Amino acid sequence: MYEPIRAKSVHTMAGTPSDFPHRSREEELDIQLAGHLAALLAVTDELRALAPPSADLDAAAERLAGQVTRLRGGHAPLRAPAAAGRAPGQEPALHQRAHALAGRALVVAASRADTKAAILAAERMDAHAAAQEKPRKLSGAAH
Repeated sequence: MYEPIRAKSVHTMAGTPSDFPHRSREEELDIQLAGHLAALLAVTDELRALAPPSADLDAAAERLAGQVTRLRGGHAPLRAPAAAGRAPGQEPALHQRAHALAGRALVVAASRADTKAAILAAERMDAHAAAQEKPRKLSGAAH
């Protein structure tokens, strides 16, 4: 009726060493933060392709790329050229997405006490919030 287990258990008891590697909390947070910043960089590059040349967006893209490279141990992020065919009317949605990504990056940067990344994320949140407010102010003045 009962047959004994013949294979080694895949479960380990508390306190026993396991056969697979574990990452520390800091390593996990580095991976998360690098991912959020890389996504923010991708949206920033899309905005750079749509908007008129902007020293602010160019500087932000370089700073984001630098932080991602640092968090990935020297591996620079892949940067694809912006997709052709995007309509200029998509800028508000991209600013909203960038604002959300910067917020996520800020939360992770704060939890891992990464001051440089937190400052950069907060600055990008402010910049994208201001960019979202511009159309509202202009449309409100027209009425």
